[in-house]
Amino acid sequence: MRLSSVVPTLIAFICAAIIALFGATLSARAIETLSQSAVSQQLKLEGYEWVEVQADGLQVVLTGTAPDETTQLAAQRAAGHVVDPARVINVMDIETQDAIVAPRFSIEILRNDEGISLIGLVPTAWDRDAFLDDLMSAGSTGSIADLLEHADYSVPETWDAAMDFGLEAIKLLPRAKISLSAENITVTGLADSEDQKRRFERALDDKKPSGIAVDINISAPRPIITPFTARFLIDETGPQFDACSAETEQGQARILAAARAAGISDPVCALGLGSPSSQWARAVETGMRAVQELGSGSITFSDNEVSLVGTPDTSASLFDKVAGELEADLPAAFTLHTTLPAPVNDESPDAVQFVALRSPEGQVQLRGRIGDERSQTAVEAYAKAAFGANTIYSALRQVEGLPNGWSVHALAAIEALATLDNGSVTMVPGTVRVRGRTGDAAAKSNITRLLADKLGSEQTFDIEVEYVRQLDPVLDLPSAEECVSRANEIIQASKIVFAPGSTEVDESSTDTLDRLAKALEKCEDMEIEIGAHSDSQGGEEMNLQLSQARAGSVLNALISRRVVGVDFTAKGYGETQPIADNETEEGREANRRIEFKLIDETEAETETAPVDNNGDETENE
Repeated sequence: MRLSSVVPTLIAFICAAIIALFGATLSARAIETLSQSAVSQQLKLEGYEWVEVQADGLQVVLTGTAPDETTQLAAQRAAGHVVDPARVINVMDIETQDAIVAPRFSIEILRNDEGISLIGLVPTAWDRDAFLDDLMSAGSTGSIADLLEHADYSVPETWDAAMDFGLEAIKLLPRAKISLSAENITVTGLADSEDQKRRFERALDDKKPSGIAVDINISAPRPIITPFTARFLIDETGPQFDACSAETEQGQARILAAARAAGISDPVCALGLGSPSSQWARAVETGMRAVQELGSGSITFSDNEVSLVGTPDTSASLFDKVAGELEADLPAAFTLHTTLPAPVNDESPDAVQFVALRSPEGQVQLRGRIGDERSQTAVEAYAKAAFGANTIYSALRQVEGLPNGWSVHALAAIEALATLDNGSVTMVPGTVRVRGRTGDAAAKSNITRLLADKLGSEQTFDIEVEYVRQLDPVLDLPSAEECVSRANEIIQASKIVFAPGSTEVDESSTDTLDRLAKALEKCEDMEIEIGAHSDSQGGEEMNLQLSQARAGSVLNALISRRVVGVDFTAKGYGETQPIADNETEEGREANRRIEFKLIDETEAETETAPVDNNGDETENE
């Protein structure tokens, strides 16, 4: 009886326990699900989508890969805002961090009359003291303010090349800001004149290091132009400026617009100081329209003096009309002079003229008429001072009755001739003609300004001066002979090599070709032959074909390196021009060669026709 009563109680107790356990399990799972959902939602709201949330009983486990430790801890704190922080288990990983990137090293050099200062960050391993010593020597100064910081990282590969360029820039520029880094170089400097600016730019351009971007900005102050001059003319070749000056950019733009409207395709007008009037640009524009209405002739502005000159075939009535309207339209500060010349036969033996000639070799002849012995002595002495006493040949003839100021004008003619490398100045009453070649890009404007100042506004000028780049001393372009000599010196020091039997240049000659291209890059307007020669091994026709193909390979290599100023011709000579004994290895080696020569030095020969280069060759390089 007792057992029968206990059993139901025990069964009831077990059932209650099972029900309680089942309820607890359901409750725990509900808590897990709720916690996981709430934490996940919070983390996503705060931008931590990369965190994975798992619930394990009352614990919330965070997994995933954090970008850094700070973000990892921030995600853990965000989860602790939803559940008890003690329940949050952080098992998140952290991304592997890259090595710390080296800083950008750079130096800014400031130089003025006070000295040199350095600002920037440099590598600790770099020899800073040696650079400062070199900088003192380059800048010829003992005053250097060193404000450089340093960091312990390796020296960049092109760092030393950049520093060497900086030293070269400091040698040249007395006033400059130079920014140097392994990737970029910027040079900003001041020059005293346009000529000096061009010399600085050319010198720095020659020293640019390879592999580094270099930006060169040299500026020069505006020159003082005296007299302030503009000269516009229309002749048989069309409209043109012999000289043009403007004081403001707005005035320059106005004059250039008028020039383009008149038919000058690429007009140039120099900016400078010294304009006699704020109405200068309007006055020049008005004068240009007057010449256009005449159809031919010239107008010259020399400060506030204006000279309108017609041509012998200009209608007198048209000239008077245009001159009258121009005088009315010019600003009040300008004074107009007009000249309508009559035909002059200066080819007659009795023509009154003075002629000064300068040959390409530098010899100067003086011919024509001069007033008296004193004037002749003065003119000849002036010419000797300008060109050298041993270069002057005088055939002047003293006559009476010459125009007033003839001797003074003759001195101006000699001064104009001195601006030319070669040419002539012919002076007849009322007219000066200048012809020649020069290496000064501004020579035409300078001659116009000189003649306007020395001869007066009523003189007619006829100036035909050709600018020749090869004569420009600033550009320092090599002669054709110098170009060929440099090229041959390079390949004598380091031969251009071909693989045996091959027409392709061997990779070992890449540096030689690069140096050849560098030596020839400033060579302009010349024809050079690339001649290839072989030894006597192999068949004669085969050697001729092989040498022709090799000459062509060298030509293509130079063209690919942008040697564009030279007109190259490739010519193969085969074994026909040995310079050594083909019976010895040393002789054969010498005979296998590339040579450069000027086209005008070669004999007139029939050009070798293109050949097939598929044959074998036993020749070795």
